[in-house]
Amino acid sequence: QVQLVESGGGLVQAGGSLRLSCAASGSTRRIDAMGWYRQGPGKQREVVAVISSDGNIDYADSVKGRFTISRDNAKNTVYLQMNSLKPEDTAVYYCNVKRMWVTYWGQGTQVTVSS
Repeated sequence: QVQLVESGGGLVQAGGSLRLSCAASGSTRRIDAMGWYRQGPGKQREVVAVISSDGNIDYADSVKGRFTISRDNAKNTVYLQMNSLKPEDTAVYYCNVKRMWVTYWGQGTQVTVSS
């Protein structure tokens, strides 16, 4: 089992920045991809960014050039640096970790961007 604890959400004005963190604990050996998803009001959950175990990164088109995902394998932590935030980025952000064909989710952290 893998436990995920997220932090870093909050309220920010448009154009501002936030940094999300997600620390994994428990059975952390052989963690594969780590990533972030989000679910806005009345919307389906969507992928934001994913980073593989060997560092390959994919971003949603809507966040390219504004968000940066990174991971610290020694700390089993994945980060999401969010810059130039827009009101449409308002959502609950969920950490996602894949390990040995099992997917784990964090509890979610609220990000609210005011105009």
